[in-house]
Amino acid sequence: MSLLLAAEQAHNFWDFSSVLDPANLGTNLIALLTLTLLEVVLGIDNVVFIAIVAAKLPPAQQAKARRTGLLLALITRVLFLATITFILGLATKKLGFAIPFSGYEPTGKDLVLIAGGLFLIYKATKEIHVRVEGEEEGAEVRAAPAAFWPTIGQILVIDLIFSIDSVVTAVGMAKELLVMVAAVVISVGVMLAAAGPISAFISKHPTMKMLALSFLLLIGVVLVAEGVGQHISKGYIYFGMAFALSVETLNIVSRRKRAKGTVGVALPDSALKSR
Repeated sequence: MSLLLAAEQAHNFWDFSSVLDPANLGTNLIALLTLTLLEVVLGIDNVVFIAIVAAKLPPAQQAKARRTGLLLALITRVLFLATITFILGLATKKLGFAIPFSGYEPTGKDLVLIAGGLFLIYKATKEIHVRVEGEEEGAEVRAAPAAFWPTIGQILVIDLIFSIDSVVTAVGMAKELLVMVAAVVISVGVMLAAAGPISAFISKHPTMKMLALSFLLLIGVVLVAEGVGQHISKGYIYFGMAFALSVETLNIVSRRKRAKGTVGVALPDSALKSR
């Protein structure tokens, strides 16, 4: 279903009479399962950003920040679904001017994507710079803990950016508003369960944090590219990051095995005689 067609049928989304109709039950269930999976995949970058930003808070506040951030994501997505006509208008209506050097006429959604992409590029580049500079000095970077509400503000900004894509995807996949809301709620529940382990894993392994920052940097570039009319399939990006993650996981396993192999190794006889 195209976005324009969805916009024309938006008033029907509030008609819930057909949701549990036996004739539509199978279709709605398939749409729910498919959309939930897509929402979880689209939410990966959101979870990674929240995990990295929350890690700068004092340990006692990190879990609360992750929960707050994901609950804000749930609220923004549901509110956007409730104002579906406005969101679809934002995604389809041209603003009447062209972007320099490209000639592309952006929509309101495009401007939001550009702003969000630049914000992600700035945050990821800044974090990478801090880590690289700290490593060059041979010491761990020990910045002062971030404040809670400014951190939540950053999370809210990214939630707003990613919520637009989430809502547009939902409208393209399902016809019933209740199916969309249910898929969003379930996907956010999955992300809430996964946010803690993902955050702990990233914090425990510095190379994984660098990969996560590189992932956010790449997503920022893709958002800016889409904002100027250059569509790049996120499937290629997710595949590349999954491959890099798999390679680094093998490296972590290999380092652990080598570390265990050096524990309790007997010294050679020549070494013992020299003592």
